[in-house]
Amino acid sequence: MLGIVHDERCGPLAKPISTMAIRYRTDVKLESDEFIDLLKRSTLAERRPVEDEPRIREMLAHADVLVTAYWSDDSAAMDPRAAGKLIGVSRAITDYAYCTYLSDLAVDVDYQGQGIGRELIRLTHEVAGHLTRLILLSAPAAESYYPHVGMQPHHSCWMIAPSDEG
Repeated sequence: MLGIVHDERCGPLAKPISTMAIRYRTDVKLESDEFIDLLKRSTLAERRPVEDEPRIREMLAHADVLVTAYWSDDSAAMDPRAAGKLIGVSRAITDYAYCTYLSDLAVDVDYQGQGIGRELIRLTHEVAGHLTRLILLSAPAAESYYPHVGMQPHHSCWMIAPSDEG
Protein backbone atom coordinates (compact mmCIF):
# COMPACT_ATOMS: atom_id res chain seq x y z
CA MET A 1 0.00 0.00 0.00
CA LEU A 2 1.20 3.53 -0.72
CA GLY A 3 1.56 5.75 2.35
CA ILE A 4 0.99 9.47 2.00
CA VAL A 5 3.36 11.98 3.49
CA HIS A 6 1.41 15.15 4.06
CA ASP A 7 2.34 18.62 5.16
CA GLU A 8 -0.33 21.31 5.38
CA ARG A 9 1.79 23.70 3.31
CA CYS A 10 3.21 21.54 0.54
CA GLY A 11 0.49 18.94 -0.06
CA PRO A 12 0.80 15.19 -0.44
CA LEU A 13 4.03 13.48 -1.42
CA ALA A 14 3.84 9.80 -2.36
CA LYS A 15 6.26 7.47 -0.58
CA PRO A 16 6.07 3.64 -0.40
CA ILE A 17 5.62 3.02 3.34
CA SER A 18 3.27 -0.01 3.65
CA THR A 19 0.14 0.88 5.65
CA MET A 20 1.84 3.46 7.80
CA ALA A 21 2.63 7.07 6.99
CA ILE A 22 5.11 9.69 8.06
CA ARG A 23 3.29 12.98 8.55
CA TYR A 24 5.36 16.15 8.44
CA ARG A 25 3.90 19.23 10.08
CA THR A 26 4.94 22.84 10.47
CA ASP A 27 2.09 23.82 12.77
CA VAL A 28 2.63 21.59 15.83
CA LYS A 29 3.45 23.30 19.13
CA LEU A 30 5.96 20.82 20.47
CA GLU A 31 6.11 20.32 24.23
CA SER A 32 9.52 20.18 25.90
CA ASP A 33 8.99 16.64 27.24
CA GLU A 34 8.21 15.35 23.72
CA PHE A 35 11.32 17.05 22.34
CA ILE A 36 13.54 15.72 25.15
CA ASP A 37 12.18 12.20 24.60
CA LEU A 38 13.00 12.39 20.88
CA LEU A 39 16.47 13.82 21.56
CA LYS A 40 17.13 10.80 23.79
CA ARG A 41 15.92 8.43 21.03
CA SER A 42 18.23 10.11 18.53
CA THR A 43 21.96 10.74 18.79
CA LEU A 44 21.47 14.40 19.70
CA ALA A 45 20.80 14.13 23.46
CA GLU A 46 24.50 13.96 24.33
CA ARG A 47 24.97 17.44 22.82
CA ARG A 48 21.82 19.15 24.12
CA PRO A 49 20.84 20.27 27.65
CA VAL A 50 18.21 17.52 28.07
CA GLU A 51 18.46 17.71 31.88
CA ASP A 52 17.56 21.43 31.80
CA GLU A 53 13.85 21.42 30.87
CA PRO A 54 13.35 25.21 31.24
CA ARG A 55 16.19 25.79 28.78
CA ILE A 56 14.71 23.26 26.32
CA ARG A 57 11.35 25.03 26.67
CA GLU A 58 13.02 28.35 25.74
CA MET A 59 14.78 26.72 22.78
CA LEU A 60 11.41 25.61 21.42
CA ALA A 61 9.64 28.89 22.20
CA HIS A 62 12.16 30.97 20.29
CA ALA A 63 12.55 28.76 17.22
CA ASP A 64 11.44 30.44 13.99
CA VAL A 65 10.86 27.16 12.15
CA LEU A 66 9.88 23.86 13.71
CA VAL A 67 9.10 20.87 11.49
CA THR A 68 7.91 17.62 13.06
CA ALA A 69 7.66 14.09 11.68
CA TYR A 70 5.13 11.66 13.16
CA TRP A 71 4.87 7.96 12.35
CA SER A 72 1.17 7.15 12.30
CA ASP A 73 -1.54 4.97 10.85
CA ASP A 74 -2.84 6.18 7.48
CA SER A 75 -6.27 6.64 9.02
CA ALA A 76 -5.00 8.88 11.84
CA ALA A 77 -6.84 12.06 12.64
CA MET A 78 -5.48 15.40 11.42
CA ASP A 79 -3.80 15.86 14.80
CA PRO A 80 -0.68 13.73 14.27
CA ARG A 81 -0.22 13.21 18.01
CA ALA A 82 -3.65 11.57 18.29
CA ALA A 83 -2.40 8.36 16.68
CA GLY A 84 1.28 8.86 16.10
CA LYS A 85 4.78 8.78 17.50
CA LEU A 86 7.16 11.71 17.18
CA ILE A 87 10.12 10.37 15.17
CA GLY A 88 11.79 13.51 13.85
CA VAL A 89 12.22 17.24 14.43
CA SER A 90 14.09 20.07 12.81
CA ARG A 91 14.40 23.36 14.70
CA ALA A 92 15.78 26.48 13.05
CA ILE A 93 16.36 30.19 13.54
CA THR A 94 16.07 32.43 10.49
CA ASP A 95 15.69 35.99 9.23
CA TYR A 96 13.68 34.61 6.25
CA ALA A 97 15.85 36.66 3.86
CA TYR A 98 19.49 35.60 4.01
CA CYS A 99 20.36 33.05 6.68
CA THR A 100 18.73 30.00 8.29
CA TYR A 101 20.56 28.21 11.09
CA LEU A 102 19.35 24.63 11.47
CA SER A 103 20.15 24.19 15.13
CA ASP A 104 18.60 20.75 15.67
CA LEU A 105 17.98 17.84 13.33
CA ALA A 106 16.90 14.80 15.31
CA VAL A 107 15.55 11.51 13.97
CA ASP A 108 14.74 8.52 16.18
CA VAL A 109 17.53 5.96 15.58
CA ASP A 110 14.91 3.26 14.85
CA TYR A 111 13.66 5.31 11.87
CA GLN A 112 16.94 6.57 10.42
CA GLY A 113 17.83 5.67 6.85
CA GLN A 114 14.32 6.30 5.48
CA GLY A 115 14.82 9.84 4.18
CA ILE A 116 13.21 11.53 7.19
CA GLY A 117 16.18 13.80 7.90
CA ARG A 118 16.37 14.78 4.23
CA GLU A 119 12.67 15.71 4.20
CA LEU A 120 12.95 17.64 7.48
CA ILE A 121 15.83 19.65 6.00
CA ARG A 122 13.92 20.25 2.75
CA LEU A 123 10.78 21.45 4.54
CA THR A 124 12.79 23.63 6.94
CA HIS A 125 14.50 25.35 4.02
CA GLU A 126 11.18 25.70 2.18
CA VAL A 127 9.50 27.37 5.17
CA ALA A 128 12.48 29.67 5.81
CA GLY A 129 12.78 30.53 2.13
CA HIS A 130 15.01 29.02 -0.54
CA LEU A 131 16.89 32.33 -0.89
CA THR A 132 18.32 31.80 2.59
CA ARG A 133 21.62 30.04 3.17
CA LEU A 134 20.92 26.93 5.29
CA ILE A 135 23.69 26.44 7.86
CA LEU A 136 24.25 23.80 10.54
CA LEU A 137 27.02 22.53 12.79
CA SER A 138 27.46 18.79 12.41
CA ALA A 139 28.40 16.31 15.07
CA PRO A 140 31.61 14.54 14.00
CA ALA A 141 29.74 11.22 13.64
CA ALA A 142 27.20 12.80 11.26
CA GLU A 143 29.62 14.58 8.93
CA SER A 144 29.34 11.90 6.24
CA TYR A 145 25.52 12.23 6.16
CA TYR A 146 25.20 15.84 5.02
CA PRO A 147 26.84 15.57 1.58
CA HIS A 148 24.20 12.93 0.73
CA VAL A 149 21.42 15.48 1.28
CA GLY A 150 23.03 18.17 -0.86
CA MET A 151 24.95 20.13 1.77
CA GLN A 152 28.51 21.34 1.27
CA PRO A 153 31.17 21.68 3.98
CA HIS A 154 32.34 25.12 5.00
CA HIS A 155 35.59 25.14 6.94
CA SER A 156 35.64 28.70 8.26
CA CYS A 157 33.01 28.47 10.97
CA TRP A 158 33.82 30.14 14.28
CA MET A 159 31.91 30.21 17.55
CA ILE A 160 32.01 31.28 21.17
CA ALA A 161 30.99 28.51 23.57
CA PRO A 162 28.28 29.27 26.15
CA SER A 163 29.50 30.31 29.59
CA ASP A 164 28.26 27.06 31.19
CA GLU A 165 30.78 25.08 29.09
CA GLY A 166 33.71 26.88 30.72
